[in-house]
Amino acid sequence: MKGILGRKLGMTEVFDQDGKLIPVTVVEVTPNVVTQIKTKETDGYDAIQLGFDTKREKLATKASIGITNKANTTPKRFFKEIRGVNTDDYTLGEEITADIFTRGEMVDVTGTTKGKGFQGVIKRHGQQRGPMGHGSHYHRRPGSMGTMRPMRVFKGKKLPGHMGTLTVTIQNLEIVKVDTENNVILVKGNIPGPKKSLVIIKSAVKNMGKVNERPELVSWVKEEVKEAPVENTVVEETSKEEKAGE
Repeated sequence: MKGILGRKLGMTEVFDQDGKLIPVTVVEVTPNVVTQIKTKETDGYDAIQLGFDTKREKLATKASIGITNKANTTPKRFFKEIRGVNTDDYTLGEEITADIFTRGEMVDVTGTTKGKGFQGVIKRHGQQRGPMGHGSHYHRRPGSMGTMRPMRVFKGKKLPGHMGTLTVTIQNLEIVKVDTENNVILVKGNIPGPKKSLVIIKSAVKNMGKVNERPELVSWVKEEVKEAPVENTVVEETSKEEKAGE
Protein backbone atom coordinates (compact mmCIF):
# COMPACT_ATOMS: atom_id res chain seq x y z
CA MET A 1 0.00 0.00 0.00
CA LYS A 2 1.20 3.49 -0.88
CA GLY A 3 -0.44 6.86 -1.22
CA ILE A 4 -0.04 10.59 -1.71
CA LEU A 5 -2.07 13.74 -1.04
CA GLY A 6 -2.96 16.11 -3.83
CA ARG A 7 -5.22 18.93 -4.94
CA LYS A 8 -7.83 18.52 -7.69
CA LEU A 9 -7.33 21.13 -10.42
CA GLY A 10 -10.08 20.13 -12.86
CA MET A 11 -10.71 17.92 -15.88
CA THR A 12 -9.38 17.83 -19.43
CA GLU A 13 -8.86 15.29 -22.21
CA VAL A 14 -5.84 13.65 -23.81
CA PHE A 15 -5.23 11.39 -26.82
CA ASP A 16 -3.17 8.23 -27.12
CA GLN A 17 -1.30 6.93 -30.17
CA ASP A 18 -4.34 4.91 -31.25
CA GLY A 19 -6.35 8.13 -31.53
CA LYS A 20 -8.54 7.34 -28.55
CA LEU A 21 -9.78 10.27 -26.47
CA ILE A 22 -9.32 9.80 -22.71
CA PRO A 23 -11.09 12.09 -20.18
CA VAL A 24 -8.77 12.73 -17.24
CA THR A 25 -8.73 14.61 -13.95
CA VAL A 26 -5.65 16.69 -13.22
CA VAL A 27 -4.33 16.32 -9.66
CA GLU A 28 -1.52 18.52 -8.40
CA VAL A 29 0.73 16.57 -6.05
CA THR A 30 3.43 18.81 -4.64
CA PRO A 31 5.96 16.86 -2.55
CA ASN A 32 4.43 15.33 0.60
CA VAL A 33 6.45 15.07 3.79
CA VAL A 34 6.36 12.09 6.14
CA THR A 35 5.54 13.80 9.45
CA GLN A 36 4.94 10.69 11.57
CA ILE A 37 5.65 6.96 11.41
CA LYS A 38 3.35 4.74 13.48
CA THR A 39 4.07 1.09 14.28
CA LYS A 40 2.25 -1.74 15.99
CA GLU A 41 4.64 -1.63 18.94
CA THR A 42 3.92 2.00 19.80
CA ASP A 43 0.51 2.80 18.25
CA GLY A 44 -1.11 -0.57 17.62
CA TYR A 45 -1.06 -0.32 13.81
CA ASP A 46 1.31 0.46 10.95
CA ALA A 47 0.82 3.78 9.18
CA ILE A 48 2.55 6.91 7.99
CA GLN A 49 1.24 10.44 8.37
CA LEU A 50 1.71 12.74 5.38
CA GLY A 51 1.77 16.54 5.47
CA PHE A 52 0.66 18.50 2.41
CA ASP A 53 0.45 22.18 1.40
CA THR A 54 2.71 24.56 3.32
CA LYS A 55 1.12 27.40 5.31
CA ARG A 56 2.31 30.23 7.53
CA GLU A 57 3.46 29.37 11.02
CA LYS A 58 1.15 32.08 12.40
CA LEU A 59 -1.89 30.10 11.21
CA ALA A 60 -0.69 26.70 12.53
CA THR A 61 -1.52 25.22 15.92
CA LYS A 62 1.15 24.44 18.50
CA ALA A 63 0.44 20.71 18.18
CA SER A 64 0.94 20.70 14.41
CA ILE A 65 4.07 22.83 14.72
CA GLY A 66 5.51 20.29 17.15
CA ILE A 67 4.86 17.49 14.65
CA THR A 68 6.44 19.33 11.73
CA ASN A 69 9.45 20.42 13.80
CA LYS A 70 10.25 16.77 14.55
CA ALA A 71 10.15 16.07 10.82
CA ASN A 72 12.32 19.16 10.17
CA THR A 73 9.82 20.73 7.77
CA THR A 74 7.51 23.75 7.49
CA PRO A 75 3.94 23.84 8.93
CA LYS A 76 1.42 21.98 6.77
CA ARG A 77 -2.24 22.61 6.03
CA PHE A 78 -3.37 18.98 5.72
CA PHE A 79 -2.37 15.82 7.59
CA LYS A 80 -3.59 12.37 6.55
CA GLU A 81 -2.62 8.82 7.48
CA ILE A 82 -1.95 6.01 5.02
CA ARG A 83 -2.43 2.64 6.72
CA GLY A 84 -1.15 -0.75 5.72
CA VAL A 85 2.23 0.50 4.50
CA ASN A 86 5.63 -1.01 5.18
CA THR A 87 7.02 1.51 7.65
CA ASP A 88 10.57 0.27 7.09
CA ASP A 89 10.51 1.85 3.63
CA TYR A 90 9.98 5.38 4.99
CA THR A 91 11.98 7.77 7.14
CA LEU A 92 10.82 10.77 9.16
CA GLY A 93 10.97 13.94 7.07
CA GLU A 94 11.20 12.07 3.75
CA GLU A 95 9.58 13.72 0.73
CA ILE A 96 7.16 11.71 -1.42
CA THR A 97 6.72 12.92 -5.00
CA ALA A 98 4.49 12.00 -7.95
CA ASP A 99 6.89 9.32 -9.19
CA ILE A 100 5.65 7.01 -6.44
CA PHE A 101 3.05 5.90 -9.01
CA THR A 102 3.54 4.75 -12.60
CA ARG A 103 1.49 5.04 -15.78
CA GLY A 104 -1.25 2.41 -16.02
CA GLU A 105 -1.33 1.68 -12.27
CA MET A 106 -4.73 1.15 -10.63
CA VAL A 107 -5.58 3.43 -7.69
CA ASP A 108 -8.41 4.42 -5.34
CA VAL A 109 -9.14 8.14 -5.01
CA THR A 110 -10.85 9.62 -1.94
CA GLY A 111 -12.33 13.11 -1.78
CA THR A 112 -15.13 15.20 -0.28
CA THR A 113 -18.13 15.73 -2.53
CA LYS A 114 -19.57 19.14 -3.33
CA GLY A 115 -21.95 20.55 -0.73
CA LYS A 116 -25.48 21.13 -2.08
CA GLY A 117 -27.16 22.35 1.11
CA PHE A 118 -30.72 21.35 2.04
CA GLN A 119 -32.40 19.61 -0.92
CA GLY A 120 -35.66 17.81 -1.57
CA VAL A 121 -36.16 14.16 -2.47
CA ILE A 122 -36.19 14.79 -6.23
CA LYS A 123 -32.66 16.22 -6.35
CA ARG A 124 -31.30 14.35 -3.34
CA HIS A 125 -32.62 10.84 -4.12
CA GLY A 126 -33.81 11.10 -7.74
CA GLN A 127 -37.49 10.45 -7.00
CA GLN A 128 -40.21 11.33 -9.50
CA ARG A 129 -42.55 14.26 -9.06
CA GLY A 130 -46.32 14.17 -8.98
CA PRO A 131 -48.78 15.67 -11.50
CA MET A 132 -48.21 19.38 -12.11
CA GLY A 133 -51.89 20.19 -12.80
CA HIS A 134 -53.74 22.82 -10.78
CA GLY A 135 -55.93 20.23 -9.09
CA SER A 136 -53.00 18.16 -7.82
CA HIS A 137 -51.81 18.81 -4.28
CA TYR A 138 -48.74 16.59 -4.74
CA HIS A 139 -45.89 18.04 -6.79
CA ARG A 140 -42.42 17.60 -5.26
CA ARG A 141 -43.23 16.08 -1.87
CA PRO A 142 -41.68 12.83 -0.57
CA GLY A 143 -44.81 10.71 -1.00
CA SER A 144 -45.97 7.90 1.28
CA MET A 145 -44.28 7.60 4.66
CA GLY A 146 -44.90 3.84 4.92
CA THR A 147 -47.52 1.46 6.25
CA MET A 148 -50.09 2.34 8.89
CA ARG A 149 -49.37 -0.28 11.58
CA PRO A 150 -45.96 0.82 12.98
CA MET A 151 -47.37 4.35 13.43
CA ARG A 152 -43.94 5.80 12.81
CA VAL A 153 -41.45 6.49 10.02
CA PHE A 154 -38.85 3.77 9.55
CA LYS A 155 -35.16 4.57 9.82
CA GLY A 156 -33.51 5.08 6.47
CA LYS A 157 -36.57 6.60 4.80
CA LYS A 158 -35.47 8.81 1.91
CA LEU A 159 -36.51 12.29 2.97
CA PRO A 160 -35.37 15.88 2.32
CA GLY A 161 -32.16 16.91 4.07
CA HIS A 162 -28.56 17.96 3.74
CA MET A 163 -26.95 16.85 0.49
CA GLY A 164 -23.26 16.51 -0.31
CA THR A 165 -20.11 17.09 1.78
CA LEU A 166 -19.54 13.34 2.09
CA THR A 167 -16.27 11.42 2.02
CA VAL A 168 -16.44 9.27 -1.12
CA THR A 169 -13.91 6.81 -2.54
CA ILE A 170 -13.92 5.81 -6.21
CA GLN A 171 -12.12 2.53 -6.73
CA ASN A 172 -10.10 1.09 -9.61
CA LEU A 173 -9.18 4.27 -11.44
CA GLU A 174 -6.24 4.24 -13.82
CA ILE A 175 -3.30 6.61 -13.85
CA VAL A 176 -2.88 7.90 -17.40
CA LYS A 177 0.26 10.00 -16.93
CA VAL A 178 2.72 11.02 -14.23
CA ASP A 179 4.36 14.41 -14.85
CA THR A 180 7.22 14.79 -12.38
CA GLU A 181 8.35 18.12 -13.82
CA ASN A 182 5.04 19.84 -13.07
CA ASN A 183 4.11 17.63 -10.06
CA VAL A 184 0.90 16.49 -11.75
CA ILE A 185 -0.89 13.13 -12.00
CA LEU A 186 -3.57 12.50 -14.65
CA VAL A 187 -6.26 10.09 -13.43
CA LYS A 188 -8.70 8.55 -15.91
CA GLY A 189 -12.31 9.59 -15.32
CA ASN A 190 -13.76 11.85 -12.66
CA ILE A 191 -13.03 11.99 -8.94
CA PRO A 192 -15.14 13.44 -6.10
CA GLY A 193 -14.81 17.01 -4.91
CA PRO A 194 -14.78 20.56 -6.28
CA LYS A 195 -11.77 22.24 -7.83
CA LYS A 196 -8.84 22.95 -5.49
CA SER A 197 -10.12 20.37 -2.98
CA LEU A 198 -7.96 17.82 -1.17
CA VAL A 199 -7.86 14.28 -2.56
CA ILE A 200 -6.03 11.14 -1.49
CA ILE A 201 -4.60 8.77 -4.11
CA LYS A 202 -3.84 5.27 -2.79
CA SER A 203 -3.09 1.87 -4.24
CA ALA A 204 -6.23 0.05 -5.35
CA VAL A 205 -7.40 -2.34 -2.63
CA LYS A 206 -9.05 -4.75 -5.08
CA ASN A 207 -6.31 -4.54 -7.76
CA MET A 208 -3.18 -3.79 -5.77
CA GLY A 209 -0.07 -3.92 -7.91
CA LYS A 210 -1.97 -4.18 -11.21
CA VAL A 211 -0.50 -2.12 -14.05
CA ASN A 212 -2.28 -1.84 -17.39
CA GLU A 213 -0.30 -1.58 -20.61
CA ARG A 214 -1.59 1.42 -22.52
CA PRO A 215 -0.32 3.26 -25.63
CA GLU A 216 1.72 6.37 -25.09
CA LEU A 217 -0.01 9.74 -25.15
CA VAL A 218 0.28 12.06 -28.11
CA SER A 219 1.25 15.69 -27.72
CA TRP A 220 1.35 18.39 -30.33
CA VAL A 221 3.60 21.43 -30.43
CA LYS A 222 2.36 24.34 -32.46
CA GLU A 223 5.07 25.48 -34.81
CA GLU A 224 5.56 29.18 -35.22
CA VAL A 225 5.09 30.34 -38.79
CA LYS A 226 7.93 32.60 -39.80
CA GLU A 227 7.04 35.32 -42.24
CA ALA A 228 9.17 35.68 -45.34
CA PRO A 229 11.59 38.60 -45.08
CA VAL A 230 10.64 41.64 -47.05
CA GLU A 231 13.25 42.49 -49.67
CA ASN A 232 14.73 45.92 -49.36
CA THR A 233 13.60 47.98 -52.33
CA VAL A 234 15.98 50.64 -53.55
CA VAL A 235 14.23 53.85 -54.35
CA GLU A 236 16.13 55.94 -56.85
CA GLU A 237 15.92 59.55 -55.98
CA THR A 238 16.08 61.96 -58.81
CA SER A 239 18.30 64.86 -58.33
CA LYS A 240 17.10 68.41 -58.43
CA GLU A 241 19.00 69.01 -61.65
CA GLU A 242 17.19 66.18 -63.46
CA LYS A 243 13.88 67.52 -62.30
CA ALA A 244 14.83 70.98 -63.51
CA GLY A 245 15.90 69.62 -66.91
CA GLU A 246 12.53 67.97 -67.35
